[in-house]
Amino acid sequence: MKACFLLLCIFIQDLQLLGQITKGPDILVILADDLGYSDLGAYGSEIKTPNLDALAKNGLRFTNFYNTARCWPTRASILTGYYPQQIRRDTLKTKSGGMRGKRPSWAPLAPALLKKAGYRSYHIGKWHLDSKPIATGFDRSYYLKDQSRFFSPTTHYLDDQKLSPVKRGTGFYATTELANRTIEFLKEHETKHSDSPFFTYLAFAAPHFPLHALPKDIAKYENTYTSGWNSIREARYQRMSELGFPKVDLSPVLPKLGPPYHFPDQLKILGAGEVNRPLPWKKLSKEQKTFQSRKMAIHAAMIDRMDQEIGRIIDHLKKRDRFDNTLIIFLSDNGASAEIMVRGDGHDPAAPLGSAATFPCLGPGWSTTANTPFKKHKTWTHEGGISTPLIAHWPRGFDAKNKFRHTPTHVIDLLPTFLEIAKIKKRTSIVTSPGKSLLPVFKEDQKDHHQGLWWSHEGHNAILKDSWKAVSSFKEPWELYHLSKDRSETNNLAKKHPEKLKSLIALWNKSTNQFIADSKK
Repeated sequence: MKACFLLLCIFIQDLQLLGQITKGPDILVILADDLGYSDLGAYGSEIKTPNLDALAKNGLRFTNFYNTARCWPTRASILTGYYPQQIRRDTLKTKSGGMRGKRPSWAPLAPALLKKAGYRSYHIGKWHLDSKPIATGFDRSYYLKDQSRFFSPTTHYLDDQKLSPVKRGTGFYATTELANRTIEFLKEHETKHSDSPFFTYLAFAAPHFPLHALPKDIAKYENTYTSGWNSIREARYQRMSELGFPKVDLSPVLPKLGPPYHFPDQLKILGAGEVNRPLPWKKLSKEQKTFQSRKMAIHAAMIDRMDQEIGRIIDHLKKRDRFDNTLIIFLSDNGASAEIMVRGDGHDPAAPLGSAATFPCLGPGWSTTANTPFKKHKTWTHEGGISTPLIAHWPRGFDAKNKFRHTPTHVIDLLPTFLEIAKIKKRTSIVTSPGKSLLPVFKEDQKDHHQGLWWSHEGHNAILKDSWKAVSSFKEPWELYHLSKDRSETNNLAKKHPEKLKSLIALWNKSTNQFIADSKK
């Protein structure tokens, strides 16, 4: 009898060990909103981001990571592994096809696929997809739909059920609340589902407009930006070089390029301190300099606070001994935004800038700085709009520490990565995902990771193949750049290499037609 009991114990122990071996790693995706290429300390910023910097120091920094140029298409690509136009999540202005509607059934979101490997999935924050989180496979969700009020959201949901509006003065701040909800879900996971791996998708609203931040965080940066956007941009560029980033020329400022959408009446509401062009700082009035330096201090405070809250989540994972086997991916949905508008509860010029009664936006002056060293902004398909930080950290998954990866990679690559580490066999679908797992790139840079990358948003188009990039802004001629020599897109080679440009445009058209066909399946 004793022998049988001992054998049973050994068998159970072996099963437990097998479960530990075969159970996939935890996955934590942290998505910032409108964060520029140089907005983190690890990417050259003066903004204090010690927690993200530590992840970079003990992990990987990607220098050629791409998004789709806008919030909702990027989110669709992250969670499906497809270009948004393939799955009806973005329009095509230059072709009769594409749309922004319901995804086809052959493009499920990550939770539905990861469930096959025993994952439980949690969503916290912004959504910006069709349907709602629980309905699409997440097990728990706190959905912050109202991103116009960081202190008093009127529309938010718990597990797809609408919650009461939050009143001002209650101590609510969106970035902190999202971290609170994340930790709450993780605690519940450990209590009820500790043997299962988790997929946690935390989509912050920061530092997207309105620029709303806690006064104590703004105070840290009160005098940081009085020297102006030109000098801050130069300082970031210099720090990037010191950090070991590849040498790239600093793109020229585009003084005539303003916000992508023009709202003159709303511009007036913001007062005489607002500027809708990246003019030389020395040409600004005293009132404009004061207003603009305060705006950037708020932007910095939002990022600083986000980093603090990420630190709380990291501490929680460490205390629960889940940190080392959690793949943490940090990224941004697009480049910094040049937009200027007034939404939500409007803008009270008499209220402290950055408080609930105001609605400041970053604007093109500081957006140009945030996207250092690149040009243009969110919505455009030049590098400033589509290239943003990606930090990967996973101690048990790869040995690399404080290393760069220069392989051109894209948000479509994330879901294939998650599926591979979860040991899920290649999914079968009527449309093959264009995304490629990043696991080989985690080990070392790959020469031919992608045969080409494609973009289209708001009529801005681009295609990248073998370091050659063709790009065009809405209703403007195609430009041609050799990114291995000119990442900042300063030397247009369209006239010098017309055949190369022609072949890239043909490839863009071919891909576009295929994606239109995919969207109709």
